Amino acid sequence: MANKVVLNEVSYHGKGAILSVTEEAKRRGFKKAFICSDPDLIKFHVTKKVTDLLDKEGLPYEIYSEIKANPTIENVQGGVAAFKNSGADYIIAIGGGSSMDTSKAIGIIIANPAFEDVRSLEGLSATTKPAVPIFAIPTTAGTAAEVTINYVITDVEKKRKFVCVDPHDIPVVAFVDPDMMSSMPKGLTASTGMDALTHAIEGYTTKGANTITDMFNLKAIELIAQSLRGAVENTPEGREGMALGQYLTGMGFSNCGLGIVHSMAHGLGALYDTPHGVANAIILPTVMEYNKDAVGEKLRDVAKAMGVANTEKMSKEEYQKAAIDAVKKLAEDVGIPKDLKNIVKPEDVDFLSQSAMDDACRPGNPRDPKLEDIQELFKRLL
Repeated sequence: MANKVVLNEVSYHGKGAILSVTEEAKRRGFKKAFICSDPDLIKFHVTKKVTDLLDKEGLPYEIYSEIKANPTIENVQGGVAAFKNSGADYIIAIGGGSSMDTSKAIGIIIANPAFEDVRSLEGLSATTKPAVPIFAIPTTAGTAAEVTINYVITDVEKKRKFVCVDPHDIPVVAFVDPDMMSSMPKGLTASTGMDALTHAIEGYTTKGANTITDMFNLKAIELIAQSLRGAVENTPEGREGMALGQYLTGMGFSNCGLGIVHSMAHGLGALYDTPHGVANAIILPTVMEYNKDAVGEKLRDVAKAMGVANTEKMSKEEYQKAAIDAVKKLAEDVGIPKDLKNIVKPEDVDFLSQSAMDDACRPGNPRDPKLEDIQELFKRLL
């Protein structure tokens, strides 16, 4: 079977990447930008780094900031209405996954009005037209939404998140500039970085993995393992390594899928507003243990990429344990909690487990879980 790979038309990487925003806008003949960015980024003048460039070149824009950490259907609906009234012809998404996901949903609905009911976008979408052109400028090194064909929206009414998968939503240009990430606090750097590691490990071991995605994801594991501790301390090398590592796994997992770590984490975000990266980081080692016998020798590769020595001499049990322990150690070093005791209420386990079973990421898991398996995994984490 042929493997399909979808990436940005253009991407810029490294210090000063955002300087190319105005050049790209003018080259493409765009007239007015609709900027999606969250209130904190505006408050702390991170968004201003981009709007100053637009101002200097006389390029008009309008800012939409009604975006929550776990963007909701209402955020998207408000953005669609604001875009229609703005006279804009392209979107600039500035922020982490929340700004990116909101932008993707807005862009898709504007171009495909038949999908104005946001819930209709869940799963593998049947849209027919590319989204309004999106320039994506990440300020976190984690979601890689600037290069993926996925976005996640929270349904507050039903207390669940739903994943939308649509090649039409991919940003046309990504500007991955570590300077845009330098103001991230330690906690956010840690959680988004562990989100990126989860993408890479799940992507490397998912059922849909192939030679191309393996190349991206394995290198991403290596870069993240080398860089995340430094990024948390805000070293330039750490920031640069994480900016590239999270993008590489975005190219990978977007084209092969994820697994039940994300399925379980999505429910925590919807029900408790748990930061997505924190949820993933806590759940990842337990699910790696659950999946270990379904992924062949791939955990040997993961252990080696995480920096474990002499993996070629290890038995199956040894390299499996080494990979899982290396992930636990990295999470501990950057301050991630070890369990879900302070997050999950025992009475919610059944609801969370069913939500995970219904999640779009679940079929990609290397081991096919039953509802009882998910329930047991949650209980182990309490």
